[in-house]
Amino acid sequence: MNFVFLIALAAAWGVTFIFVRVAVADFSPIPLIFIRLTLAGLLLLPWVLPTGGIQFWRKKWRPIFGVSLFLMAVPFCLMAWASVVLSASMMSVLNATTPIMAALWAGILFKTRLTRLQTIGLSLGLLGVFVLASGQEQNLNATDIGLRTFAVLCATGCYGWSTHMSRVWLSDVPPVTLTCTSLLSSAVCLAPFAAWLWPQKPISPYAWSMAIGLAVISTAFAYAVFYHLNTVWGTTRTLTVTYLAPLFGMFSGVLLLGEKLTSQMLLGGVIIFSGVAMLTLRKRV
Repeated sequence: MNFVFLIALAAAWGVTFIFVRVAVADFSPIPLIFIRLTLAGLLLLPWVLPTGGIQFWRKKWRPIFGVSLFLMAVPFCLMAWASVVLSASMMSVLNATTPIMAALWAGILFKTRLTRLQTIGLSLGLLGVFVLASGQEQNLNATDIGLRTFAVLCATGCYGWSTHMSRVWLSDVPPVTLTCTSLLSSAVCLAPFAAWLWPQKPISPYAWSMAIGLAVISTAFAYAVFYHLNTVWGTTRTLTVTYLAPLFGMFSGVLLLGEKLTSQMLLGGVIIFSGVAMLTLRKRV
């Protein structure tokens, strides 16, 4: 049954960029992410309230705001902005660079030294990003592709930093409580910008359904399943989803959005996954 949960988690995170790419056209990035954060946070709130989540929030609101800003608010918006141009397939593969960014931050923050194999893995991951970006359609502006790719890497860099700092500042906060309070804290941060940038034109029911799917399936449901598996299986085994989710993202982009999956994109994905595999061989970060 837990294997079924793992597949469901990979699918939920894999289709994230399908939801984003479709909905962002009507919402624009910041309003879309505000809806995602708010709805997902409210869905998780009944789960957190009985466990004293509000007390944790009151006690640790400053570090929670700090971590949530770079765990959710900023990277989610960067990802949504990049999705305006980049395909969902490419976005899902680039998102797999998160362990690479975590490794870089481990060296900067904690002076963690990489083994020779892990250094090769880091280099492979960066090479894979270059191969993947250069494999985009020729009719797209190269500068725009470069900027949007850089935005995704900044987002995964935010994930890497906030993952480490959440352990430093918030290790005593239960994971589900941290997720819920981070979602709602991020929503508060984005609220004034979302109000200012809210679309003037009516948002289509289809775009609303994509936004709701993003919040319910790819955020609230996905985090709930992730923490269940993390409790039952442990972190190492659960993080195999890192390899499965991009596969769902790539092929759902092809099947649902009609995106082209070129041999160069596949090559870039294989190189990135190989680099991530080498990096995750380390015993600890």
